Amino acid sequence: MLANLLGHGGEVVDPKSLERAVDRLRETRVVLPTFGQLASPGLVPAVVRERLGDVGPDDPDPLNLFRVHWYNGADRVSLVDVPDHLVLPRELTGVDARIVVALGDRFPLIGAHKVLAAYGCLAPRLVTGEFDPSRHRAVWPSTGNYCRGGVAISRLLGCRGVAVLPEGMSRERFDWLSSWVVDPGDIVRTPGTESNVKEIYDECKVLAGDPDNVILNQFSEFGNYLVHYLATGSALERIYESLREREPELELRAFVSATGSAGTIAAGDYLKERFGSLTVACEALECPTLLYAGFGEHNIQGIGDKHIPLIHNVLATDVALAVSDRATDRLGVLFGTEEGRSHLRKRGVGDRILEGLPSLGLSSICNVLGAIKTAKYYGLGSRDVVVTVATDGAALYDSERELALGRYFPDGFGDVGAAEVYGEHVLGTGTDHFSELRHRDRDRIFNLGYYTWVEQQGIAVEDFVARRDPAFWEGIREVVPVWDDLIDDVNARTGVLEAL
Repeated sequence: MLANLLGHGGEVVDPKSLERAVDRLRETRVVLPTFGQLASPGLVPAVVRERLGDVGPDDPDPLNLFRVHWYNGADRVSLVDVPDHLVLPRELTGVDARIVVALGDRFPLIGAHKVLAAYGCLAPRLVTGEFDPSRHRAVWPSTGNYCRGGVAISRLLGCRGVAVLPEGMSRERFDWLSSWVVDPGDIVRTPGTESNVKEIYDECKVLAGDPDNVILNQFSEFGNYLVHYLATGSALERIYESLREREPELELRAFVSATGSAGTIAAGDYLKERFGSLTVACEALECPTLLYAGFGEHNIQGIGDKHIPLIHNVLATDVALAVSDRATDRLGVLFGTEEGRSHLRKRGVGDRILEGLPSLGLSSICNVLGAIKTAKYYGLGSRDVVVTVATDGAALYDSERELALGRYFPDGFGDVGAAEVYGEHVLGTGTDHFSELRHRDRDRIFNLGYYTWVEQQGIAVEDFVARRDPAFWEGIREVVPVWDDLIDDVNARTGVLEAL
């Protein structure tokens, strides 16, 4: 049953395909990082770290695979001991709790953490012979960042990547894709915007009719869960431990993440096991699937909705809450304009935090608001820590900010508008649309996934139900060292590392 959901299950399924993959990696001079190295970059071979000094973070160079981790500095080149993060002060958040935000715009190639998920999904298929780069096309269904990460990873691995995403996503996403795909036809636009995930699935079903297309669906690929459990979970642990080195009395109370594909929220399982923290799932109020089995359209780009991902460990999720895209759009204006930052400066927000605000994109702002709601609901104080992630930065949303300015502030945005936005969406953030999940609530959310995965996508009901058991989630983690051994074996067979 475990092997059914993992597909390859850690076994080589096609030795001939694997041999062709080894030949392609040797030809394109690719060394594959292990999952362990992405979680602990200090394990990366010294010769690779030395060669990386000559490689820019956005260069289509295979060595950039070794930067697909949380430990890049602000220049996205240097290596830091503690992942870059912001500790948001009360002057910004309005709460005493320490809200700590890990910064995803430090990742290479796409300036977003989804490149980690993309590698975590493709690498296992490559080293088990399930993906043959000499003939297969990697198809990346997404609402934006995952397909960008997939196209980047595909190019670095010497294969062809196809992006499938809604036509209504931000212009910046399409501009980036246009500069990276092999052929303009490798950008497939589907109807709708952020909420229209099923339309993406429908297009992938058509593409899957071609045996040379391999669909890497982040919502059902357990490599996505596993790479975030290990790499993102341990990165957040390192940030928290660095804070406790200075203030030992601090206590990690919660991890907050928009559900999206349910990859990032896997870090909540890691942190819960080590610190007993709560796992808090955010979604858009305009489409509150977990909270109310709701539906709708929204503009918090990057968080998905209208279904429960197969890789979401629902029964380990403690809270579901919703944030409105009115709040994220308007706070994007507050954080992204000089008028907005000037107002925050008057409120006592320091320069370091103001300089860090460009690292917060729309879904990142959603996560911060979710953290504020969590702190308010539980009455958290100055010794309590809530951690979250900034999945991407504001640079991907310049066009969306202009749209928000026209929609909400047609007469201009000044200090009065900034005060209004801050008052409504930060100080005014309440504990409405917030649910502590009891067993019956979790069961309801789990069951909702049946209609997507069993009825629509053809997952066997026995495999679907197996995910209720905590032992299932513990068991799949055992495949990671197996994958790492296969990666080491492939690297030995190509001989590229020894030749560097």
